[in-house]
Parts: sequence; structure tokens; C-alpha cells
Amino acid sequence: MVLAAKQTLSTKIGFSAPLPRRNPSSSLQRLPLSLSFPSAALPKRTVLTLSKPLHLSVLRAKPPVRCSAYEADKSEPPQPIDDTKSEAAKKAKIGVYFATWWALNVVFNIYNKKVLNAYPYPWLTSTLSLAAGSLMMLISWAVGIVETPKTDFDFWKTLFPVAVAHTIGHVAATVSMSKVAVSFTHIIKSGEPAFSVLVSRFLLGETFPTSVYLSLIPIIGGCALSALTELNFNMIGFMGAMISNLAFVFRNIFSKKGMKGKSVSGMNYYACLSMLSLLILTPFAFAVEGPQMWIDGWQKALSDIGPQFVWWVAAQSVLYHLYNQVSYMSLDQISPLTFSVGNTMKRISVIVSSIIIFRTPVQPVNALGAAIAILGTFLYSQVNHTAHNL
Repeated sequence: MVLAAKQTLSTKIGFSAPLPRRNPSSSLQRLPLSLSFPSAALPKRTVLTLSKPLHLSVLRAKPPVRCSAYEADKSEPPQPIDDTKSEAAKKAKIGVYFATWWALNVVFNIYNKKVLNAYPYPWLTSTLSLAAGSLMMLISWAVGIVETPKTDFDFWKTLFPVAVAHTIGHVAATVSMSKVAVSFTHIIKSGEPAFSVLVSRFLLGETFPTSVYLSLIPIIGGCALSALTELNFNMIGFMGAMISNLAFVFRNIFSKKGMKGKSVSGMNYYACLSMLSLLILTPFAFAVEGPQMWIDGWQKALSDIGPQFVWWVAAQSVLYHLYNQVSYMSLDQISPLTFSVGNTMKRISVIVSSIIIFRTPVQPVNALGAAIAILGTFLYSQVNHTAHNL
């Protein structure tokens, strides 16, 4: 049967000589074979001849070979990049940014409130925060720690309205915290998404899905409930937080419209923003409060608190710049949705820590209003991101 199969195979593929039979008593002999194909498959007078013996063997699957291109002058190809490790490193970096951002913000709010309780001059306090950040960045540029940004007149021209809005928002928030509890200021500031939607709708003509408008209901309702049940309610403090919300909305709008295509971003962008805001704020701080009030208040604070008051002022000034700087660096690494969620969680940490440290009395209804407002902010970030991706 085996011989018949071999003869059949020889006939089908056109062997000119039959396959030799193996003689067990003698050594294996391999005869040269010639292979010819029908004229229909090959051109005329074309014959394929095998000059070497034909070996039939079982083919075994081999593992795939990964090929990669590399430069000819390199002795070895580059090692493949481990995507898993790269992704893990990126997540770890973002986690460090978030943890640093939240920690700096919490500590800043604590020292800022301590300073304002002993030294109720929010215009000077705001000025010192911007001045400390500007000085830190100038030194960093001078010694080469941070690369000096390449700017021109058009850059500063487009940055000016952003700096105006940033200055107003910064001062208004500081005024608010000088009059009311830190927790109440941040509860009202959690209503910033409502201002963003309303300004974009009525001033810019943008339209939003129904889900976005519905997400504003818990934000507005929670802030209103918290304000109505606040034990130490102050109208100046309340209006300061509201003005801060409105100013920061315009800051974001001006940033999106004017800074597209600019090469300055992250750390250097916020540094330039702080310097321009400092130039805008300084004359108004002198006009509203003045050196005489500052000197008298400083002497009183030193007598009441002691030398550590100086360290409080230095700490709140430096920490203000650092936490904002880290937030801008985080925004370079993550999506706006992730940043918005992180900002919401940051606000929760500030509210809870300030209530614990300053022992702020909170009614259950007031806490419920804060929880509803913050939940609404989280929902808004989700539905707004979904609406933009549709």
C-alpha cells in the first residue's frame, strides 16, 4: 500500500524517476530527482530541475520573530519599550501631582485663614501671595532651574484679560475668607460650574444638552441651602465668593480664546500670569487699604500672635503659588474631566479639614447642602464631558 501511494504521488507531481525503496540492509541512498510541470502551468520549454536531493520532513511551527528597525551604525537594536511600565509610571506621576496639589491647597487655606483672622487686610495678603510667586519664578529663571519662557508682545496682550480676571477672582476669594469660614467660602465656590454654563449660554450663545442644565439644579440648590443655614453668614463674604466664581469663569474663557497655539504652558504660564496680576493688583491694594493701615495692623498682629505670625504670612504666600503651579502642571498631564473631578475632591478635603482644624460649627442641614452642591459639581463634570464628546 505504501508503494502504491508513492507511485501515485510520483505520477501526480510529475517525477521522472520513482522514489527509491529503502533497503534496510544497506545504507540509505538518495538519488537525484528531476521535477517537471505541465505546459499549462509553465511557459514552453521550461523545465525545473532539482540538482539536490528532495527531502520530505514534517514542518513544525516556530514562534513568531519580532522585527524592529534600528540605525545601521548601532551595534544592537534598541530594546522594546514596556508599555505597561510606561503607563504605570504615568499614573504614578499623576497621583503624585494630585496628592501634592491637595496637600498644598489644604495647608494654604489653613495658614491663609490664620493670617486673615489676625491681620484682616485681604488686599495686601493677596498682593503678597502674587509677589512671592513672582519672586520665586524670577529666581528659578535666573539660576536655570526652570527654562525661561520665550514671550512676545502678542503673548502679554492676550494674557492681559486673563490676568485681570485672575486678579479679581483671587482678591474676591481672599475677601470672602476674611469674613466667613473657609468651609463656607469653598461651598459657595463649588457653584462655579453654574456660572460657567450661564455665562456661556447668555453671553457667548453656546447651547448645552438638557443633562447639563439638570446637573446645575443640585449645585444651585445645595449652595442656597448651605447659605441659608450658615450660622456665621456674612453678605460681604458671600458676595466675595460669588464674584470669585464669576471672575474665574471669565478667566477660563479668556484663556481658551486667547492662548490657543501659544508655546508657554504649565509652570511658566502661571508664572507669567502671576507677574502680570501683581502689576495690576498693587496700585489698587495701596488705594483700598494703604500703608498706614498695614503698619498698624502688622504691629497689632505681632503683639497678639508673636514672631510666628511672620512665618504664617510667608507660608501662605509661598503655598498659594505652589498649589496653583502644581494644578497647572497637572492640567498639562491629564484630561479636563480628570482635572475637574480632582478639583471637586480637593474642595471636599479643604472643607472637611478646615471644619476640623478651626472647629467650625456646622448644622446637619448646612452639611447636607454642602454635600448636595459638591455632588452636583461631580455630576456636572461627568455630563459636560459626555456632551463635548458627542
